Amino acid sequence: MLAFTRTRLISAGMLAGALLIAPPRTTPAQVADASLALRGATIYTAPDSPPIADGTVIVRNGKIEQVGPGSQVTPPSGVPVVDLSGLVLVAGFWNSHVHFSGSQWEGAATAPASRLGDAFEQMLTRWGFTTVFDTGSDLQNTLALKRRVESGAVNGPAIFTTGDILYPRGTEGRRFQILTPGEATATVTSLLDGGADAIKVYAQTFWDLKLKLSPEVLTAVRAETRRRGVQMFAHPSNRDGLYNSVDAGVDVVVHTTPQIGPWGGELVAKMKAAKIAVIPTLQLWRFELQREKAPPDVGAQFQRRGVDQLREYASAGGDILFGTDVGYMTDFSTSEEFQKMAEAGMSYRDILAALTTTPARRRGLASRTGRVAPGFEADFTVLRGDPARTVDAFADVAYTIRGGRIIYHASRP
Repeated sequence: MLAFTRTRLISAGMLAGALLIAPPRTTPAQVADASLALRGATIYTAPDSPPIADGTVIVRNGKIEQVGPGSQVTPPSGVPVVDLSGLVLVAGFWNSHVHFSGSQWEGAATAPASRLGDAFEQMLTRWGFTTVFDTGSDLQNTLALKRRVESGAVNGPAIFTTGDILYPRGTEGRRFQILTPGEATATVTSLLDGGADAIKVYAQTFWDLKLKLSPEVLTAVRAETRRRGVQMFAHPSNRDGLYNSVDAGVDVVVHTTPQIGPWGGELVAKMKAAKIAVIPTLQLWRFELQREKAPPDVGAQFQRRGVDQLREYASAGGDILFGTDVGYMTDFSTSEEFQKMAEAGMSYRDILAALTTTPARRRGLASRTGRVAPGFEADFTVLRGDPARTVDAFADVAYTIRGGRIIYHASRP
């Protein structure tokens, strides 16, 4: 979530067989009983595994029961069958940087299910996301939204949230403004006790570079999040924000920092040694500069710096998480992000890992989600094309399936 001033910038078809469509409303019991057979797709069970041609997946009660070639896996009698011939099935996508802060999410506890469902589809499920990490929104409203989804009243992804962001003192209009380590510890405790899954800090503001959390405050947040066993996300904005966050040992840096140019081997090595994950948000840079009416060549150069930083970190073996900052960014398409990740040298397998296995592992869920394997959550993204041929296929989603229920299906053939 970032904006700039110009002066600072320059410094197969749809189903061939039966079609299973999720109803707009379901009960918790229906969610628990979700069972179906998916057959005919090319299946990528994991980023590092060869695809299964003409594969079949059997889902029972929202979990994967069997997966393998269609010649070896037979759909049980009575289980609805979805023919995915000509399509590609992978584990459900994670978007590790979203915000539920727009007007479409207001009053989530009582808002019409149709309004929330439409918002989810436009922003997330249409793009294959079965799990998302909200990195800064009103905590109580986001928790209410999560409850609506988990009850089965609204079709949406699994939601993790940091809740409200911790800002430096003097950041006008922000709920939590932190000056001292004691305030940091108390605020972290309050958010986590209130239901937050992680903590996000705004290490330095972009609109006033003097507004930044001190190293002592960042260290206090890091100490308390470690004590509680949760992740710490940091929005760097600029050099001090990035370096102080790295020194504090945060878990996730939520943006690249094109403002400062190349990261360099020393910083990259330090980040990797600290096991910091990076969310590149490369599409965001074009979006921001275009909105600020910067000249196209300035915007392209700025975005390239972010691409180059991603190349530095990915080539060094650092963890990359896919995230787009949608909810703040109003361009929901994922195509550009995939293209820029590929431009940074990431293979389709690398990108698939950033969408599936890496966020699952970083969240401590690697034994239950992120792969297409028996016993795992029945979360799938079904693509029209093969990402091994073009990364654009990652953005061409035919179905999004969560817990064995179709929560999005494309209407066009």
